[in-house]
Amino acid sequence: MAIPTPYNENGKVDFEGFKTLIDFHIAHGTSELFVMGSAGEVTLLTMEERKEIVRQVVKMSKGRIPVFFNSSFPTTEDTVKFARYSEAEGADGLIFTVPPYLLPPQKAVIEHLHACMRSVSIPVGVYNNPSRVGVNLEPETLAALAAENPNFIVDKEAMPNVAQLVEVKRLAGDQLNILCCDYPKYSIVLPTLAIGGNGTANIGGNVIPEEMAIISRPWDSMDKMEECRKLYFKFYPLLKALYWFSNPIVVKAALKLLGLPSGSLRRPYPELEGEKLEDLKALMIDLGVIQKYGQN
Repeated sequence: MAIPTPYNENGKVDFEGFKTLIDFHIAHGTSELFVMGSAGEVTLLTMEERKEIVRQVVKMSKGRIPVFFNSSFPTTEDTVKFARYSEAEGADGLIFTVPPYLLPPQKAVIEHLHACMRSVSIPVGVYNNPSRVGVNLEPETLAALAAENPNFIVDKEAMPNVAQLVEVKRLAGDQLNILCCDYPKYSIVLPTLAIGGNGTANIGGNVIPEEMAIISRPWDSMDKMEECRKLYFKFYPLLKALYWFSNPIVVKAALKLLGLPSGSLRRPYPELEGEKLEDLKALMIDLGVIQKYGQN
């Protein structure tokens, strides 16, 4: 589950807020956390802030809940340096992406990710998000990386192509745990689980952690499939709302409505205000989210 980066009133990273969020997720059945992803405003954090987040979050979470950290930078050199730093600090795992904006060809992507993966010994994964980075990680690329890097265990997919999910599963077998985003416009949660995927790396769990934990279970029985489908359809309108705008605009507003740490967004992200904020609040009340998870 991908959590936002909370800030305090002066705009600095709120480490007490991080602790509250981690405790909240442990209490409500979240199985694993992803820190400093797109929902964590990672591109708006300084290098020292990113290092301090790793240091502090490891202290808060170690032995309590696994945490993977985003270790993606524009250059291979910086990505490797940060990956090694995070491993030395005790990170449970790391996630890499294709460097955004550069649009490298697949051969260069393989060379970059191979260098990143082999630079550490802890578990690693990739976040395949072509809409953000401009390049799709082809199934053959993922299979080639999996064949050469035994610590490569997670493939998070965020693209509207079920054929990609099928090909990754077919080519990489059980070495890769296939996870997907919960973006309703793609709606690949049910297809991911249906082809033997392992769950989701979602943002919905920020506000409905117990429900998303149930939705994200692999389908090893008809009962789990039916419960997943029932909850997914029920909370689909909330997932749509959480993606009205780029992450984490709506998610942070939802956390504030629950009384959980959030803080303002860093510019150029705008705050969710006015009619949309009222619509979000009404939806969360109608679905019983505020009543169940509200901290006030």
